[in-house]
Formats: sequence, structure tokens, C-alpha cells
Amino acid sequence: MRNIFFVAILFAFLTPEVTAQKKIPIPVDTTVVTAHRVNINGQRVDYTATTGMQPVWNDEGEAIASLFYTYYKRQGNVDLKNRPLVISFNGGPGSASVWMHIAYTGPKVLEIDPEGFPIQPYGVKENPYSILDVADIVFVNPVNTGFSRIIEPKGDKKRDRDQFFGVNADVSYLAKWINTFVTRYDRWLSPKYLIGESYGTTRVSGLALELQNSQWMYLNGVILVSPTDIGIDREGPVEIANRLPYFTAAAWYHDLLPQELQQRDLEELLPEVEQYAINELLPALAQGGFLEQERKEDIAATMARYSGISKEEILQHNLEVPYRYFWKDLLRDKKGLTVGRLDSRYVGLDRKEAGDSPDYNSELTSWLHSFTPAINHYLRNDLKFKTDLTYYMFGPVHPWDRSRDNTGENLRQAMAQNPNLDVLIQSGYFDGATTYFDAKYTMWQLDPSGKMRDRLSFKGYRSGHMMYLRNEDLKKANEDLREFILNSLPKPGAPATY
Repeated sequence: MRNIFFVAILFAFLTPEVTAQKKIPIPVDTTVVTAHRVNINGQRVDYTATTGMQPVWNDEGEAIASLFYTYYKRQGNVDLKNRPLVISFNGGPGSASVWMHIAYTGPKVLEIDPEGFPIQPYGVKENPYSILDVADIVFVNPVNTGFSRIIEPKGDKKRDRDQFFGVNADVSYLAKWINTFVTRYDRWLSPKYLIGESYGTTRVSGLALELQNSQWMYLNGVILVSPTDIGIDREGPVEIANRLPYFTAAAWYHDLLPQELQQRDLEELLPEVEQYAINELLPALAQGGFLEQERKEDIAATMARYSGISKEEILQHNLEVPYRYFWKDLLRDKKGLTVGRLDSRYVGLDRKEAGDSPDYNSELTSWLHSFTPAINHYLRNDLKFKTDLTYYMFGPVHPWDRSRDNTGENLRQAMAQNPNLDVLIQSGYFDGATTYFDAKYTMWQLDPSGKMRDRLSFKGYRSGHMMYLRNEDLKKANEDLREFILNSLPKPGAPATY
């Protein structure tokens, strides 16, 4: 429940006439502070919410961009040197820091039904599971997401977009921005954590090492929510075999597996499919066109049993069923519907039942129903941030330079250099874009030596890409975060050493 507001507004427009949208001023350096309270796990937590725009500086001290952020800080008798700070990013690239902000870790969550489907009237409500009881949180919007914008120089000259829109450019300028934020808000002594979702996992994996090497800032934890491949190769037979456990999960949810499999609990069934994918399917795929026909028939039959796709279709695809075909075909005969990419619990309706891919992403259109009105109303009315700028749910950041993506190796190196750095991976079983089994594979490959395996952990949930939209998983995932943060804090006086 929100407490009495106090609003301290400082609009220090460093260059008030500079605009990316010629008619709308871009606030370069602003602060708006409001006071609130929330009940988390039955405990009252008083906090302030600071929304603002903080510059990105170049080497000459010129503001070249301004990033929009929201910073939640617990009030009361708080010792900042022992108070964790969680720095949160979403992905895309090009996605605003909105999804985890008002649906996962923040003090407010969407008004949605218990399974994550939109309901009206749109808006937000208290999040009784937020991690704000144990950590302060800042949600950061990279350039051209949310209200964040490039600050163009005076005259006709334009900024070089390459300094913002690429794997390594993104990491470089955000590390500098984080340094400024930590300095301004006196958080240098605080334990620090990065959390990223989807492409945000590429971002925070790269930032872990960049913060150490260029800003001399050492972290206590990195949380990867629905991670990308973070530069870890899985092409060919590995990529194909890794699809099967997700196929099983989605088919199980829609009650399309044989009865003897369907009646088993999902988390009891999936390890069996994982072992089949690794020990049987992967070696068979490696043989390609030289796999014996009888063996190929047996493999296709087992894949059909585990996937809800017919043996004939699997053979027609030479055992390589594309994701998009799966989303189109799984419910084709039963309901004439498609299933969602990011969350296959959601279904869609295509113009034609025929075809090999869905017309649209049913889950994303559902989410935009509730997220877009909620974030626009919440920021402007509850948090009092006033601007005519469009809030970019998805902003213009392309082309994005994906070359030299070594972010997984960067994370491994950061962990090796910093014995206090632990990693948690969270994934939804019904996510078909960044599948839970790919996430496990990433964890297995992250440290080939195996010497840091006790610092890597995985948690799975019975939902999709944004597992926290399902209320049961919102509670469970936040509790897993809370436990990870508290367990990764060093004991008093313990040195960072092997």
C-alpha cells in the first residue's frame, strides 16, 4: 500500500533543446522521489522509489545518451554496506526494463489472473513476494528502450549508433553507467548482484567481467533468467537433440502424451527425456544420413512418444523437427490452434490451420495487453515521472552487432577471478524460445573444469519465459532469489580466496 508521497523533482536539463524526437525534450539528468510501503511475506517494508534519467558520458565528459531507471530503496535502519543492491536488465535486445519490474522482483506486480493472462481493468497491485525485503533494486533501461534516448549533438551531426547497439558496445557503456549510479547513490560498499532476462543474460554475463576489469567493481552474484546461449556453441546435433525435453513439457501441459507418461508428474518425467536426448538421440543425429533405417524408425517412434508429434512427421523432417513447426502443429489436429513461442501454455488462432509456422506469437500479444497500459500509468501516476516521450516497450536498436559474443566465457573468467561470485539460472519448462534444457546445457558448459560447479545452480518452473507471471511461480522464484542472495553473502570476516 502506498504511503504519503513526498516528491522531490529536479529537472536539470543539461541541453534542454537537444531532442531525438524534434518536438519533445529529452530529460538528461532528472530525479523524482516518492515514498511507499508494501507488505512482503507479512512484513511491512517502507521504501522510496526514485525514477530518473542519468547520463551516459563519453571520454570528453559530454552526455551522449540518457538512461531511464527506477530505483527502489528500503527505508528505516538500513546499513548500506551490508544491504545488497540488485541491478536488473531485460533483454530483446531492444526491450524495456518493464517485464521483471512490474511482474517479478519489484514491489508492484500486474493485475493478471493466477496463470498470467490479462484481465481488465489493467494496472498493478502489491507484490507480496518481492525481494525488496532483502535487497534494493534498480531497473535500468538501455539506450532506446523505455524513456532512454541518444542525446544528439547540436547541428546536423548524428551520434555513432555503433557505440550503443552491439554485444560488446552495450556492455561497455552500461558498465560506465553503473559506476556513475553506484557512486551517486553511495553503493560502493554494498554487495552487488546483476539479474538479466533473455538477452539480458548476455548483457549481465558480459558485465560481470567488464565491471571487474574496467570499473574494478566486484559482484556477489549473477542471476540468469531464461538465458540465451551467451556465446556458448550448441549448433548441429546438440541443438536438435536439446529440443526434445521442451517438446515433452509442452505436450504434457496440453495433455498430448501417451497416458502412461501423461499421468506422471512433469518434474519426474523430464529427467528421463533429458537422458534419452543425451544418450540416445544425440549419437543418432550425429550419424546423419548414415543412421541405419531401422534405428531411425525406432528413434522417430520414441520422439513421437515424448513430443506429441507423429512418427511420420518426425521422419519427414529427418528427426529434426523445427521449433516453429512444433508450435504450429502440436494442437493442429486436436484444437486447430497454435501454441506460444515464449510460453507454450498460451494458444493462438491462425488464418489457416495448414502451414509450418504460426501467424503470430500468441503469448507476446497477450502480455502486451496488460504490461503496456500498466507501466505507462504506474510510472506517470504512482511514481510521478512526467514526460511526453513514448515509453518504448521495444525500441529501435537494430542492426545489432552480435559478433565476438564471448559473454559466457567472460562470466566464467569473472567467477574464476572472484571467488565470491555465484550464479543462479532460472527457467520455465514451457519456454520454447530459450528452453530450460538449453539453460542446463549452458550451465554444464560454462565451466569445463568443473571446479566451480558448486557455485552454479539451476531452478525450473511450471511456466514459460516469464515464469513469474504464474502466481505460484512468482512466489517460488522470488523465494529462490531471496535464498540465493542471502546464501551468497560472505560470512563476516571471510576473505575472498580459494
